[in-house]
Amino acid sequence: MASVDTEPKWYILHTYSGYEAMVRESLFRLIENNNLSDQITDVKIPTEQTIEEKANGKKKVVERKLLPCYVFIKMIYSNQLWYLVTNTRGVTGFVGPQGRPIPMKEEEIRKMRLEDYVADADFKPGDRVTIDNGPLEGFIGTIRETNDETQRAKVTITMFGRNQDVEVEYIQMTKIAPDAVEIPKNDDD
Repeated sequence: MASVDTEPKWYILHTYSGYEAMVRESLFRLIENNNLSDQITDVKIPTEQTIEEKANGKKKVVERKLLPCYVFIKMIYSNQLWYLVTNTRGVTGFVGPQGRPIPMKEEEIRKMRLEDYVADADFKPGDRVTIDNGPLEGFIGTIRETNDETQRAKVTITMFGRNQDVEVEYIQMTKIAPDAVEIPKNDDD
């Protein structure tokens, strides 16, 4: 008899171009309608924030998919779930030989930052933070709101002379001590 997994693992789904968000929402409905929250524990579309320049010269922060046409799903694999997931509108199949899924390796999960989280985050609105990595690295801002469930915060930074609200993951920022003095950068150095 084949062994049955009891721990959820990350798998990769291939989707039609532009269907990633629809697939994620359809999977959330599938989980809710069929009471599958103990078998499918997470669905993600990895994104990053980048600065994009418009034709008129204005710059703005946009969120881009790291891997278009792919959705990541954490589930306890079974033939029944394979059938339900692969018959979701927009899904072309699992990534793997003959459409049979292969669980992601730990290093792949870390690289895609699917499991990164800050266990003891004590961020709250009004906190001053520095952004430590990503396209906004080096910016300093003030937290407007936090979401412990998604491990993200809305942070107001000053970019190009204007206040801009951006979404930053907890793992990308560090709280500035309230008594720390900011030293403005001098362009003459």
